[in-house]
Amino acid sequence: MSLQEQVARLADMLLASKKTVALTGAGISTESGIPDFRSPGGLWSRVDPMYAFSADTFRYRPAAFYQAGLPHLASINNARPNRAHEVLAALENAGMLAGVVTQNVDSLHQRAGSARVWELHGHLRSATCMQCGGQIAWDGLLEKVMASQIPPRCNDCQGIYKPDCVFFGDQLTGDFTEALKEVSTSELLLVIGSSLEVEPANYLPMLAGKLAIINLDNTMADGKASLIINHSAGKTMDLLWNEILKRKGG
Repeated sequence: MSLQEQVARLADMLLASKKTVALTGAGISTESGIPDFRSPGGLWSRVDPMYAFSADTFRYRPAAFYQAGLPHLASINNARPNRAHEVLAALENAGMLAGVVTQNVDSLHQRAGSARVWELHGHLRSATCMQCGGQIAWDGLLEKVMASQIPPRCNDCQGIYKPDCVFFGDQLTGDFTEALKEVSTSELLLVIGSSLEVEPANYLPMLAGKLAIINLDNTMADGKASLIINHSAGKTMDLLWNEILKRKGG
């Protein structure tokens, strides 16, 4: 089947579904210049994640994260949404998508205009004081670090700020509970840019009625999928939106 034929089939599935949810992983953001941490040559090959991004390390040696981990995350907020993010926002606005469950911490879905986003691994928009619970915007956190305040401390209580993303060993955010509800009541789950290797996100496809996958490589859930498109997310989603507009006479 050609890519256009696969896209036409995906459009059929989307138009027939009474409730569709998207699940996105690192692969949707690589076209925005954010590398997949787990890919060959990615961050995990250069930094030990169980050291620099461990909840235990942060608890006992927070400076280790700010010295070894933060420099690799600081530029993520400079990235811009790509066509795949934009089309997901357009589908939600058109009433064809219930929302997006994402494994990413880059906030690109929100920047593209998506309103209903469940962030399984948190985000990099802010940090929270581990002592008083006060919050600081991400830019404010970076300012403290750039001023050599490592680890950065709360102005009110001098507690240490921890980014609002999920570290290894942390509990998942409450968004995972919401994601379970949304996916389990969906007729179609559209997976984009995820190999579905990371728990517990890899459990979600088992809950969906039908499954469609857009990913460059094979995934752990290919055997359940009704449709697999091994092409880039941006091109595929752009073709999908054009196909839907054509059918709706837009």
